[in-house]
Amino acid sequence: MVSFEMISVTDRNRKPNTQTAMRQLIDQVRNEIPFGLPDEALCGDSCKGCSSKLLIYLETELDGWEAKLANGAIPSFGDLSRLAAKSKKIAQALYQNDLLERSPIS
Repeated sequence: MVSFEMISVTDRNRKPNTQTAMRQLIDQVRNEIPFGLPDEALCGDSCKGCSSKLLIYLETELDGWEAKLANGAIPSFGDLSRLAAKSKKIAQALYQNDLLERSPIS
C-alpha cells in the first residue's frame, strides 16, 4: 500500500522538525508517484480524473515547497497534513486509472 506519512521518526526519542518532515514527505511522494510516465500511458481507455493534470498539479506543489524550503520557510503541521492528503488523493486517482500498482491507504 502507498502511504504518505507526515513524519517518519528516525530516532525514537525525537521527531524531526517540520522542515525535515516536509523534505521527507516530498522525497516519499517523488519516490512513490510515477511522474515520468509518457503521455500515451497517462491517457487510457477508462479515466477517473485526468492523470496528466493531477501529476502536473502535484509536481508543481512539490516544486513550490522545495523552493520555499530552500528559502528558509518553515511549514506548519497543517501544511504537512494538506500536502500528504493531496498526495493520497492523487495517488488514489492514479491507482483507479491503473497507473499505480498499489492502492494508497485511506
